[in-house]
Amino acid sequence: MLQPSAAFLSTARPRAVAIWLLVVAAMIVGIVVVGGITRLTNSGLSITEWKPITGIIPPLTLAQWQAEFANYKQIPEYSQLNSGMTLDGFKEIFFWEYLHRVLARTIGAAFALPLIWFAVRRQIPAGYGWRLGALLALGALQGAIGWWMVKSGLSVRTDVSHIRLAVHLMTALVTLAGIVWTALDLLALDKSRLAARARLAPIAIVAFALLFIQLVYGAFTAGLDAGYAFASWPLMGDSLFPAGVPMLTPGWTNAVDNPIMVQFIHRWLAFATAAGLVWLAVRTTRLGARAGFWVVGLVTLQVFLGIATLMTGVDIHVAVAHQANAALLLIATVFAAHRVGSPARVS
Repeated sequence: MLQPSAAFLSTARPRAVAIWLLVVAAMIVGIVVVGGITRLTNSGLSITEWKPITGIIPPLTLAQWQAEFANYKQIPEYSQLNSGMTLDGFKEIFFWEYLHRVLARTIGAAFALPLIWFAVRRQIPAGYGWRLGALLALGALQGAIGWWMVKSGLSVRTDVSHIRLAVHLMTALVTLAGIVWTALDLLALDKSRLAARARLAPIAIVAFALLFIQLVYGAFTAGLDAGYAFASWPLMGDSLFPAGVPMLTPGWTNAVDNPIMVQFIHRWLAFATAAGLVWLAVRTTRLGARAGFWVVGLVTLQVFLGIATLMTGVDIHVAVAHQANAALLLIATVFAAHRVGSPARVS
């Protein structure tokens, strides 16, 4: 007769759990793209209430649409920027924010319900339950952060706080990275029940640090509309850094709140980030993994998309592609870092 631990091991289905996680990861990439569209179309403040359960039902009658529009008319964005908006115009921006919120609820259900199913059937490998629970909690926190972000634009301001926007985006991307990393651990476990979990090697820590800082500055650039400041590259106007830029006090706040400084940092930090990722990619390819080639290809594309976003005056299609590619680059980096950090290959 099997001992309890052996019985549990025999019912574990690491591959099935990993495939489920990768499906959820793909859904998160989708919501990152929709979130980018929501920001670029200035749709994020169109829904002024947070109704986690009943909010799944959109307005269905003319009276309900007029009530939603009346709520929107109470906030500064309408009175200062969109006072001439029609109900049809409101429906257009409402669509993107509504889709964003529906996708968030769908992802929550797609994570929570299968997690319960796998747990009840004892198919989660030993030691992974706490990690999956933590990822679920992080996803729930993301919903609260989203509303915290929206609230920052419902009074006084005509947009959301760029800092809260960055927290919102980075929480989603950290969750994405954690899900993909866990899926890769589980796939390794499926190949060998004795496989140890990968660790973060020093080179991966450096690459991730550079990438996450760059992603934060991407969120700052979006939140401050800093991409519109200068539509030229490599110069900002006629110089590397424009003369006569008004500076904030204290000085350090310029790196966070000054749109021109934020665009400047985002421009040039990209190349330091690319160097760190290529370094990781080289280490990965030396181990015989293809992930390194994906990292190099995607980081190169990301640089060109960033330049194109500036030079097209933040064309929505290019800007959305830039944000979508950032999520794909993060996934490729997780694959590369996981390969470098696999116990049998750590050097």
